Amino acid sequence: MAKLVFGMNQSLDGYVDHMEFAPSPTLFRHFIKEAEEQAGSLYGRRIYEIMRYWDDEHAEWGADEQAFAAAWRKQPKYVVSRTLTAVGPNARLIDGDLASAVRKLKAEHDGEIEVAGPVLAHCLTELGLIDEYRIYLHPVVLGRGNPYFAGPRPPLRLISHDRIGEDVVRLTYVPA
Repeated sequence: MAKLVFGMNQSLDGYVDHMEFAPSPTLFRHFIKEAEEQAGSLYGRRIYEIMRYWDDEHAEWGADEQAFAAAWRKQPKYVVSRTLTAVGPNARLIDGDLASAVRKLKAEHDGEIEVAGPVLAHCLTELGLIDEYRIYLHPVVLGRGNPYFAGPRPPLRLISHDRIGEDVVRLTYVPA
């Protein structure tokens, strides 16, 4: 059975915003390795549309960007949306009952399925379907933006913490 993992970069004050701060080369390589090993990714519409950037080749990319794009393109993607009617390569649209569809995904796969986006993660948290939360804590204060937790923080238990690169700490939690 697959494990659903919600992990995102977060500022010290609790916000996620890929436009305000980027991962270091060390952290980016960590994300490449994770993408290569994941059984798939589960996206909300907004994050999926942002991530579609990796479907196209960009001449300015270095080796790390090319490696991430290759890993991302290879893995299955599941997109939760009420408004999209079609999705890109290697992606499947989930537009029906979210709880049933995600339970079926978990039952049909082994390994980790990444959950991307705080709004989708909030819905899945309320349904009791997220198995692990990974906060990549950056020494940045934004003062505004989208919070990592889109609703009240669920009761969590810290199971590990580790440093990635010079200034990021990954905090790993499971539901308490």
